[in-house]
Amino acid sequence: MRPSPSAAAHGPLTPVNGLRVQARRVSQQVRGAGRVLRDVSFDVDPGRLTVIAGSSGAGKTILLQTLAGLRAPAAGEVLHDGAQPGPPGPEFGYVPQEDIIHRELPLRRTLVYAAGLRMPPSTAAETVAARVDRVLEILGLSHRAATPVRALSGGERKRASIAVELLTRPRVLFLDEPTSGLDPVTGAALLRTLRALADDGTTVVLTTHVLADLLRCDQVVFLAPGGEVAFAGEPDALCGAFGAGSVEEVYEAVAEGVRVPQAAAAELRPAGPSSTPPPRERVGAVRQWALLTRRSAALLLHNRLSVAVLAGSPVMIVAMFAVLFRAGAFDRAAPDPGSTAMIMFWIAFGAFFFGLTYGLLQICTELPVLRREWLAGLRIGPYVASKLTTMLPVLAVADALLLVVLRALDRLPSAGWGTYGSLFLSSVLASAAALALGLLASAAVSEPGQATLMLPLLCFPQVLFSGAFVPVPRMTGAGQAISWAMTNRWAFEALGGGVGLESLWRGGGSPLGPPLLDSYGNSFGHPASRGWLILAVFGLVFMAVTWVVLVRKCREGAVRSRDGR
Repeated sequence: MRPSPSAAAHGPLTPVNGLRVQARRVSQQVRGAGRVLRDVSFDVDPGRLTVIAGSSGAGKTILLQTLAGLRAPAAGEVLHDGAQPGPPGPEFGYVPQEDIIHRELPLRRTLVYAAGLRMPPSTAAETVAARVDRVLEILGLSHRAATPVRALSGGERKRASIAVELLTRPRVLFLDEPTSGLDPVTGAALLRTLRALADDGTTVVLTTHVLADLLRCDQVVFLAPGGEVAFAGEPDALCGAFGAGSVEEVYEAVAEGVRVPQAAAAELRPAGPSSTPPPRERVGAVRQWALLTRRSAALLLHNRLSVAVLAGSPVMIVAMFAVLFRAGAFDRAAPDPGSTAMIMFWIAFGAFFFGLTYGLLQICTELPVLRREWLAGLRIGPYVASKLTTMLPVLAVADALLLVVLRALDRLPSAGWGTYGSLFLSSVLASAAALALGLLASAAVSEPGQATLMLPLLCFPQVLFSGAFVPVPRMTGAGQAISWAMTNRWAFEALGGGVGLESLWRGGGSPLGPPLLDSYGNSFGHPASRGWLILAVFGLVFMAVTWVVLVRKCREGAVRSRDGR
């Protein structure tokens, strides 16, 4: 659906004092590609719609990022209102080619969460709701407010990403190919929306491959191969400047080396006076963590695959226990030492499997959203902590149910609260460490398919080097060294120590007990608290490394490193 004409006519929430953007002899280099922009100079006036065009590889996206201040120029300078660009703030909007909103939640709810992260923390809930409703009206999406984002059309999702940026009334809006992949009618409607935003004062700069977009703007900056400006001026003058009869012929002329002489940087309009925006009230870390935790829980419940994994994993593990092991293995009169060791191992591995599978898809599926929110002020620490606080209670419930069902099936001994408290804590810490490992793997990969491939790669070493099938004292020196890095080993030993395998094997009537105990050495002779401490340290290390990886990825995604987050 096209944006509402009445909404477009009313423009943004209030008229905006647009930002002046100026490029002065800007050159840019990209690692592996060399110089991609050469001596680029032009002005973008406040409240104007500027289109950056050119053939593929001409450097349009690089120029857009440089104008936005996300890349520092290799040479020359970019000015925002006559000053060097600072960290992106509420006056800044940037829409990359990827969607920057989650797809699982209804559109309006998605925007409410986005507003909570971007708007000042003192903003009343009624003000947030009114702002969201107004932005939806402006973009012609009011009738889709209750629709999950995944059910929106391509054009509606583009407008939804723009809606996120309009929540803070930006003075400048940068968009990377917003009409790419849209049908002509939808693309034209989106350009009319951007036209209305420019008419109300917002400076709009976008890249495009769509020829019709060039004739709907105030200014065209046409890049030639190699990153030179072949033309900068009004769209009505584009074809005439090249002696062409159509925009297609302009592309051909530029490819053949035709250039329209541009004003030298010294001849362009002098930079305007510097204006310093008022300091913004930042959303605190605790508030971010609470909001992100609520959003993560909502996303989890709205994702059918996640719900299926949450429900299916415990059922699968319990079914495996029921089929593999007979009841009564922990009977002190006639224990089955081999089965008791395997039961403890599979509880440890079940807890590990729960945590790993729950964590693997938590970050890689929303990396574009995270990168944009990081630019808007999101801290990585609260983000990572929110994943832990969202998933850990679910894992604790799954671990508790596993222990309860196994006891009901007589696959665990009749023991008191102390024993089962130890088993539960060992399982939860094993799940927490595995969850942190899953989050680290999710942060390290680039897409969900890669995360899925990581599952067996992370599981097999945990099985082989846990000390269950080959006791640690019987391993080679290299195997023992590897086992130290396996969280499953410490969970297995903590569970075995907590349930008292050593005393069961020594005092039981099975002749297998003492020889088996000798093969395991003192694996189960340590208190369970030793395993708890090691598992907790592993979890903290994995979370810290996840934070480091995400900070690096966000900085690489934003291109220009910035301190403070």
